[in-house]
Amino acid sequence: MNYVLALFLPPLSILLTGRPLLAFVVFLIWVPAIIFSGGLTHPMFIVLAWIIIYERRDERRSRKRTF
Repeated sequence: MNYVLALFLPPLSILLTGRPLLAFVVFLIWVPAIIFSGGLTHPMFIVLAWIIIYERRDERRSRKRTF
């Protein structure tokens, strides 16, 4: 579900993974980038959010294996 949210609102998706500071920084960059580029930079933020979601999921998976 978080991957789908990343398609529309990457900063919110990053926030839901537990990285509020990064989400705030991405939001500050994302809004002007969307406005000035007409949405051409949006895929870059989607990929960033997907990478962060994947890392978080992998981190949880590796914690489960060690216990």
